[in-house]
Amino acid sequence: MVASKKPDLHKIARVLSEAQVPYAVIGGVALQVHQEEPRTTLDVDIAVIDCDLLPRAALAAIGFSETGRFAHSENWIGPGGTPVQFTDDSEFAAAIHAAQSVLVDDVNLMVVRAVDLLHAKIRAAGDAACRASKRVQDLADALSLIEKSPTLKEDLDAGEVALLGRVS
Repeated sequence: MVASKKPDLHKIARVLSEAQVPYAVIGGVALQVHQEEPRTTLDVDIAVIDCDLLPRAALAAIGFSETGRFAHSENWIGPGGTPVQFTDDSEFAAAIHAAQSVLVDDVNLMVVRAVDLLHAKIRAAGDAACRASKRVQDLADALSLIEKSPTLKEDLDAGEVALLGRVS
C-alpha cells in the first residue's frame, strides 16, 4: 500500500469502527492487500451499506471534507490529501458482511475478500458506461487475482468467464 494513503485510511477505519458502520475496503487498495505485485491507485474506495450512515461529523472532526455526492457514492478528501470514495452500491452488501479483518500496521481494516473483489472487478470491466482505460485496468486486476489464486475462477458464472475469455 502506498504509504501516503495509510494515515488517512487508518483514520477512516478507526472512525467507521467506533461508529459501528459496516464497511469494506474495495478497489485498488484491496487489490494491494490480496496480491504481492504493486498496484498504484489514486484514491481509497470503501463500500458501506448506506452512505446516510457515514459519521460525517466524526470524519470532519479529524480533517476529512466532503467534495461531492452522487446517486450511489460520496467523494471526500482526507487531511493528507487522499481522495476517498464511499459507495453504497447494493451489489457490495454481501461483500461488506463477508469482509475480512486485515491488520495493517496497528489498525484492523475490513477488506473485501478476494472472490468478492474478483466479481466486482469483472462487473466493472463489463460496464460500458466507464471509460475504456478503466475497464481495461479492472479486467487486468481480475486476471491478476486469478493468476495468484486460480481456484477463484471456479466461483465465476458463465458471463464472467466469457468476459475474461476475450483476453486470456
